[in-house]
Amino acid sequence: MSVKDTLAPDPRRWAIFLILLVGAFLPPLDFFIVNVALPSIRQDLRASVCAEQLVISAYAGLYAVTLITGGRLGDIYGRGRVFFIGLTGFAGASLLCGLAWSPWSLIAGRVLQGITAAVMAPQALASVQAIFPDSEKPLALSLYGAVFGLASVIGQALGGILISLNLLGMGWRVIFLVNLPVAALVLLFGIPALKEIYARNPNKLDLGGVGLSILTLAALIVPLIKGREAGWPLWAWLSLIAVPLLAWLFWRYEARLSDAGGSPLLDPHALNVPGLGRALVIALLFYTIAPFFLLFSIYLQGALDTSALKAGLVFLPFGAGFLLGPLMAPACKRAVGVYVNATGMGLESAGVIGMAWLLSATPAGVHPTPTLLAVLLFIIGFGQGLGLPT
Repeated sequence: MSVKDTLAPDPRRWAIFLILLVGAFLPPLDFFIVNVALPSIRQDLRASVCAEQLVISAYAGLYAVTLITGGRLGDIYGRGRVFFIGLTGFAGASLLCGLAWSPWSLIAGRVLQGITAAVMAPQALASVQAIFPDSEKPLALSLYGAVFGLASVIGQALGGILISLNLLGMGWRVIFLVNLPVAALVLLFGIPALKEIYARNPNKLDLGGVGLSILTLAALIVPLIKGREAGWPLWAWLSLIAVPLLAWLFWRYEARLSDAGGSPLLDPHALNVPGLGRALVIALLFYTIAPFFLLFSIYLQGALDTSALKAGLVFLPFGAGFLLGPLMAPACKRAVGVYVNATGMGLESAGVIGMAWLLSATPAGVHPTPTLLAVLLFIIGFGQGLGLPT
């Protein structure tokens, strides 16, 4: 039985949505959980700094450029079916990461993780428009944002806990293998319960746009990461020089596809929509906080000799704030109207400035004041979470 996009509420809509939320939970979990594991990965696999960076960027980059395509696959073939395919692939990629025998095998697993995460993640958010009436959409979006925040706090903390427990002597590998029982349970109980959801007029796939975007991103990221370690060889410079050309080719391809009545991955004409440019800038600023978690985790474990467990638990206040922020967004919107994003970004900026002051005022080799650190992390998380669902 199929559930077409309609305003009529489905009686099982919340059960369907909760199952799909797993797809929103696992991708950020696996982004954050790796941060505290990098020192252990470097020691066990003898990974270089370049390989460490690729473990993070390969996952995030492939996830970003294939996310829209993942959403379109759900529109065309059914969000439930595509969700389970993505979840199965994500579990397989997690197994490859957990069994990695070299840095490059781990990077390959992370590439597959990023792609399969992009296949399953959009299905939860897309289902909000399909199965919920307008009166319930704000709550569903708030829950989506809260789950994202929950994944951020659990990712950092769970990574530290699992590594410190060293279950069955697996060390850091268990942070990837933990996805397998989660996926198995969702597949076992979710397949019988989940009804199929299709888009009414789905957009076609833009494989050419996906290929050009991946090529452009690779031409930029690979030389920036590998170039310094390799002594900036000629290929690195040529790759960087080619980035503007590749970006222009991507833009022209997308514009021509749009003019021909196709479904481009990124429609250049959409930038003419009032307010969209500002929204994209806000989204860019929203995600610029991500490197902080990686660098601060490395700082805690490297410079301050903090254990993986403590380094993970340090981020609990941030996750608590991120979890609370989306839930407070509807009330904040009633108070400040369209300035919810500005309020959230202002709080986040204040927290980041306070964090910069705290770390600069703390002598080298000394741990920052725990209470003040926790307050600042909470403010950063709350501000970011407040703007997430809006």
